[in-house]
Amino acid sequence: MSDFRSDTVTRPTAAMKQAMFDAPLGDDVFGDDPTVNRLQDMAAEMLGFEAALFAPSGTQTNLIALMTHCQRGDEAIVGQQWHTYRWEAGGMAVLGSIQPQPLAHQPDGTIALDDIESTIKPDDQHFARTRLIVMENTTGGKVLPIAYMQAVRELARRHGLRTHIDGARLFNAAVALATESGGDALAQARKICASYDSLSLCLSKGLGAPVGSLLLGSASFVQQAKRHRKMLGGAMRQAGMLAAAGIHALQHHVERLAQDHAHAALLADTLTKAVASRPRLAGQIVVHPAQTNMVFTDVAGEVADEFLAHLAARNVQVTSGPPRKHAGKTIRWVTHLDVGLADIEHVRGVIAAF
Repeated sequence: MSDFRSDTVTRPTAAMKQAMFDAPLGDDVFGDDPTVNRLQDMAAEMLGFEAALFAPSGTQTNLIALMTHCQRGDEAIVGQQWHTYRWEAGGMAVLGSIQPQPLAHQPDGTIALDDIESTIKPDDQHFARTRLIVMENTTGGKVLPIAYMQAVRELARRHGLRTHIDGARLFNAAVALATESGGDALAQARKICASYDSLSLCLSKGLGAPVGSLLLGSASFVQQAKRHRKMLGGAMRQAGMLAAAGIHALQHHVERLAQDHAHAALLADTLTKAVASRPRLAGQIVVHPAQTNMVFTDVAGEVADEFLAHLAARNVQVTSGPPRKHAGKTIRWVTHLDVGLADIEHVRGVIAAF
């Protein structure tokens, strides 16, 4: 089975499983699980924050951040396609009583600074209080440039607003920037989130841990966030076995993300050539280039369902967006540590046979 559905499908490596088995344990609610404490301290030091908090999922660390930054009736500015707005079941509104203000994206994944600034509400009883600007990096596999991240941070500072990054794939962005500039991925990661008030970092996507995300911020922010984690049911007991996987991921799986990016670029090239070799598919399947570990293909309505069925019947798993009027479907292919060159070659043959 060639599973391109998401980088969340990765399974722990043998070395990661051993680290989990060997982890010293305590009770994290009491704050005495040494492995959880080590993970939190390690991540905070790596990324330039004062403190970090371990929780079961990125959805939860995002919600904890939103509820810590905002009060009932406050507003958070988000992107139309941000995970915090579109893919988290409306948690900020349902559980946090926070009003999302979604904004349209530019083709490169950013939100225009003028759009952000013009959306900030005046201090008036008729409006929700604009309190927070949320970014997501990467977004849809695209890297938001460091200069843009800095510009958003400065805009927020001018208006007295707080800032949060959904950095589920922060290290994908950092590795891509480091590959482009020849720099260090960790240094790039620190630059991306420099002076932001909080960051959510997922350990169970490209980094390959089975469970867990981190919320990073100031010591006082994390102390407040612990209350919301408890309220949301995210406080765990002997969580060190899970935290050990996160430690191993941060120590061993950051730089290897470059391999996922290379595989995505190869996959995009393979798809492009395979489609070009089939005259019937001319204009029916459009392959977009990959910046990080995601490749998107637009498939025309005339062939979309048949194409997806063809992939599934030949053990190629992908995710596809809902039908779009007159436009077929968009298919997402994600590379990760459990996808190799053999899987890409298998896809080439599958498409050639369509």
